[in-house]
Amino acid sequence: MEKGQVNDAEIIVRQALKMAPDSAAAHFLLGYILYREIQAQAKQIDPNPNAIYAAPKKSLVELSEKNAKESLAEFTAGARYRTPSAFDLKIVAIDYILLGDSIDADKWLTRSLQLNPTDSDGWYQLGRTKYNENRFTEAIDAFKKCLAIDATNIKAEENLGLSYAGLGDDLDAAKAYQTAIDWQTTSVTKDVETYLAFGTLLLDENHPKDAIPLLIQATEIAPSVFQGHELLGKAYLQTQELLKAQTELEEAVNLSPDTARLHYILGQVYRKEGLMAKAKAEFDRCAALQGARPSDPGEM
Repeated sequence: MEKGQVNDAEIIVRQALKMAPDSAAAHFLLGYILYREIQAQAKQIDPNPNAIYAAPKKSLVELSEKNAKESLAEFTAGARYRTPSAFDLKIVAIDYILLGDSIDADKWLTRSLQLNPTDSDGWYQLGRTKYNENRFTEAIDAFKKCLAIDATNIKAEENLGLSYAGLGDDLDAAKAYQTAIDWQTTSVTKDVETYLAFGTLLLDENHPKDAIPLLIQATEIAPSVFQGHELLGKAYLQTQELLKAQTELEEAVNLSPDTARLHYILGQVYRKEGLMAKAKAEFDRCAALQGARPSDPGEM
């Protein structure tokens, strides 16, 4: 397991269970191995580090659900012979997260943290779970507890910003995003999500000029993520820099040709540029992807 040889680890533990089917340690370890196999297979199926911004591949979704269910079954079996540890309960919770069950994930993360309140990752996972449940105040509390233990956790600070934004507290959201960005100043690798989140907030507040530098950085950090080009294109559109908007939105469409809204926004740019034939083609493509009747660009 420590060497990352999860398949070999699974074989060994399954052999052990044949000899000692009542071994709680073996059941718990197998449950953890099955969870780790999801991560290992994800890298093999889609090694692109920016894949989190795309729809997950069907094969990965099916594998995640299969392994998460099998992992839960092993933890349940082990619990017949020994009380699960805080770590065991956290993996159970993450299995539920993978299965889209926020209620049970919340339940088991809470129990895990009662046993080990100094687990910064546990608080982060609980914060994400609360956020996904739209329980933003509780998410903020969890992320702050994570940061009290792990003071420069970039993901926790970024998600703190997202939670403030969920409450409509744009000022504190902006402060959290800026803090997360400041912590990355000297980092070789940067977390593009922070830049996208802050850029989105500024666009929503109608500050496109302030958003543009952040979104340029986002496209430099992750050039294959279409959302960065989309947001930058929208910012340029709002500042009437139409050629730049066209360039960014054409790149976004190139990266994600089946995303209907990209064709609509690009059509708007073409229309402002007086390129009516191109505008109509984009509006029609948007309508086709949405299953709607193609519209004349003058009607949009």
